[in-house]
Formats: sequence, structure tokens, C-alpha cells
Amino acid sequence: MKGRLLFLNGIAALGFILISFTVYNLQIGNGDYYVSRANAQNEAAQTFEAKRGNIYFTDKYGAKVPAAITKEFPKIFAVPKEIKNKGVDIEETARLLSEITGLEVGEIEEKLGKENREYELLVDKADEELAARVGRLGIEGIYVDAEKHRYYPLGEQGAQVLGFVGLSENNDLPTGLYGVEAYHNESLVGEARRFRFGSLTDSIPGEDINLTIDTNIQGQAEEILRNLMERYSAEGGSVIVQNPQTGEILAMVNAPNFDPNNYSEVGDVSNFRNAVVQSIYEPGSIFKIITVAAGIDSGAITPRTSFYDTGEAVLNGKTIRNWDLKAYGNMTIAEGIEHSVNTAMVFAEQRIGHETFYKYLKDFGLKEFSDIDLPGEALGSLAPLEKDIQDINYATASFGQGVSVTPIRLITAISAIANDGVLMRPYIDANKNPARVRRVVDVETARQVTDIMVSAVKINYVADIPHYDVAGKTGTAQVPDLKNGGYLEFSEGLINTYVGFAPASHPQFTILIKLDKPAGSPLAGQTVVPAFKELAEFILNYYQIPPDNLDD
Repeated sequence: MKGRLLFLNGIAALGFILISFTVYNLQIGNGDYYVSRANAQNEAAQTFEAKRGNIYFTDKYGAKVPAAITKEFPKIFAVPKEIKNKGVDIEETARLLSEITGLEVGEIEEKLGKENREYELLVDKADEELAARVGRLGIEGIYVDAEKHRYYPLGEQGAQVLGFVGLSENNDLPTGLYGVEAYHNESLVGEARRFRFGSLTDSIPGEDINLTIDTNIQGQAEEILRNLMERYSAEGGSVIVQNPQTGEILAMVNAPNFDPNNYSEVGDVSNFRNAVVQSIYEPGSIFKIITVAAGIDSGAITPRTSFYDTGEAVLNGKTIRNWDLKAYGNMTIAEGIEHSVNTAMVFAEQRIGHETFYKYLKDFGLKEFSDIDLPGEALGSLAPLEKDIQDINYATASFGQGVSVTPIRLITAISAIANDGVLMRPYIDANKNPARVRRVVDVETARQVTDIMVSAVKINYVADIPHYDVAGKTGTAQVPDLKNGGYLEFSEGLINTYVGFAPASHPQFTILIKLDKPAGSPLAGQTVVPAFKELAEFILNYYQIPPDNLDD
């Protein structure tokens, strides 16, 4: 027993000697290097952060597609204090580094000349080749290390949906800003390592977030919108694709866009905002679908209800005219939708009555948030119907002017028609379950309105797809003049929107495409309708959805 104790004591003594030698080697033999490096790292990162959770898009097979991950990047930094102590030639070092990194010689000299500093970052997120070239120089006081950064493998794809990780006025440490990064920041960030009761706890990684965004549909939608923007020199635009049966969002696109990997280089911070959720606008004639649905469901009208169109309606001393300045004479409500006749909707709203019409607008969710799981959702307005109750305000509301909505609220309302009259909550978190909000119209009403929309597509033919019944409606809206009141002239800009779903007999998707102020103020039929058809055909092929009208 005594021999064993002597053996163990000997081992312990040897261990102590080895530890002492290591400490000496660290503190004395290589002291400058290790102390400088430790101080530099401590200055660069004061906390032991947990690994941030990843964010994934998906595809039609349910595969996870990385959209936001944490990745190690090389960084190049200097320890000016060590450079001074070692007598390193600052001018020559700056010249060599400038040739490799592209940084200005003067900028490098300034950083290296801060003699009492123990950390000066030279290049963050350096590429591997550049870092290797700097490392091969072997200059004392210049180091290459690795640091974790948020990385977005898909670049600009889904940028406003994702947001980014960065610094802000309220946060000294990187945090989620905008989009999913902000909305789910608490779950994504995890729990950092901390000193507790004298010991260092293990970090707890953040949770991964799986989104309903289909990367292939998203990519196609972004390309279509980008081409549309370029062709018409538009100020902005949005695209949404939704499954009307569940409410899940398959694509959400905004333009102008940005690359979250280089968010600090974006000149206009308004590009960070998700206009689909955070911007309101007057939708124009798409609103006629909601007016007709309210009229049919309330029993005030039927698709075959007829009226005589003189081309104008005068209310409260103001005159409403049709968009094409035509007078159609005798026509039905269905024909009023097919030709997008404003006076037909004024007639329908008068039949419905203001109180009932307003009730249906609320039932469609136009007075409430959609409750989508994204930050900063804006709320549309029905204020003219509440604060200034005049016939003229209800008349203009019947065709989508004077009232405002967000694009997400509008597509969700139209998706209720596609979903047999049931309004669903929109969502992008794939771990959520579909949530029914309420029934807004009965099944028969939804089917009659769908039939009218299908007929409108066939008559106007631009969005028609062979062997499929497509339901859709255009909207070309004037832009409010926020400075002088009223509306801007047509020549100063319009907002074009198209909403449609297919196949009409069993809708699998709803698409909304919006284009802001296209140059020359073309109508929606020239801009967003062909874009809708292109995207709809892609989705039909992508999902291999069988035709529902072989006789067509």
C-alpha cells in the first residue's frame, strides 16, 4: 500500500513539473505571442456564444435547404504592440499586405502604428487563398485566425424573409435583425457558456428553424419579378405564393432586394423591409372579388343580376367612371367582373348595403392582422368607411380605392375563396399546423365567385393556361398623393396587381404579383398578368399537377 502511495505521489510530482514547464514556456518562452493573441481574442469577443441555429428552406420533397447557417471565415488581424516590440518594419509590412489584400497602404500603416493596441482587425471574412498568402509571409505580429459569422448560402434569395444578424443601436453583440432572424432570435441564439459556481457551463446550441418557403418556387418567382422590374423600370414589386388549403407560404419575394451577407453595403435601409407584410396600398380592382362575394353570400345579388351601365355614377356630388371610360349598357354582375366595370361594383355595394358590406370586409380579415409569423406586420385601413360615412366612400371601396391592405392580407382573403370560403392563417414556420380563422362565405358562394373569375381569365385570355381552369383578377390602382391629397395622375404611376389560383376545381396554390409604378403606366394586363401565367405554369409543372379541363 505504501509503495503504491509513493508511486502515485511520484506521478503527481512529475505532472506538476510538466505543468510548470508548460506554464513557463507559455508565459516566458513564447510569452509575447500567447499573451498578445489571448488579449487580441479577448478584445475581439467578450462572450462565449452558443452556436446559432440554422434556418432552412425546403423543396417539394421536404428536403432541407440551408438558407442561414453559421460558418467559420478566416480573419486577418495585427497585434501592433508586438510589432513594435519585435521591431517589425511597418512600411514594408504595409506594402506587402496591401499587395495581397487590396487595402490602402496608408490605412494599414495607421493600424500597425497604434503601438499600445493588442488587436487591430485588417480583413474580416477573408477568403481561404488570401488568408493563406498572408500566413505564408510569416510576419511577426500579423496573424490569421478563424471566426464564426452568419452566412447566407443562397445570397439574395429570400433576403427580406430571412433578415440578417448584425449590430444595432440597442445591441452591442450580433443579434437577429429583420425577418425570421429577428422574429425567432430568442430560439435561434441558444444559451452561451457562462461561469457559474466557479465552473464554465456548456453552451446550448440554438434551435433550427424550418420554413415553408420552397427554394425552387422562390427562385423562379424572384427571377420573374427581377425581369419584370427591368422590363418596365418599376420602383418596386412583390410576389407571394400560398397554399390556400393550409395557409402556408411557398414563396415571398420583394424588390429591390439585397444580399444579407453584405447588408452593410446596402445604401437604402428600406430594402430590408418586407413589403409583403410591412407595406399597405390600395389594391384596386382585385377588391371587386370581395365585393361580389359579399353580395352573393348575403343574397343581395347573383352572378346573373343585371343592371344598366351608363358609364358613370354620381354620389355626393362626385362622379365615378369606368377605367376605360366606356358605357356598357345592359350587363350582368358576372360580366361586370369579366370587364372590370367600376359602376357594376357600385351597383352591387348599393344592393348589399353599407353595414352588411362593411361586415363582410371585416369577416375577410381586412380589419385585423393576418398573424403571420414575421415581425413588423402593418395593418390595413377601412378608415373612410368608419370616419366619413358617405356613399361615395363605400362606392370607391367597392372597387378597391380609398381602402388599404397589405399584400399578405389580400392574398389570404382571395385564398379564402379558393378554399371554399374558409379563411386560413398564413404562416412560414413549417413546424406550425394549419389554423382555420373563420368561414367568410359559404361553399356555394365561393364556387360561384370562382366560376366568375375563371370566366374572366378565359375572356381576357392573357393568363389562360391550356387544359387548366385558372381563376384570376387584375387590379390597376391609382397611387394616393400623400402631399396634396387625392391621387397622382396616371402618368405619374400606377400599382399593378394580379391574384389568381389554379387549378380552379381544386386549387393547389394562389399567386399574387404586384408591380409598383411601372414606367409609362401600363395596365396590369400588360405587366403582372403575363408574369402570373409564367409562374403558374412553372408551379403546375414543378408539382406535376394534373389538368382539370381536358376539353379546353
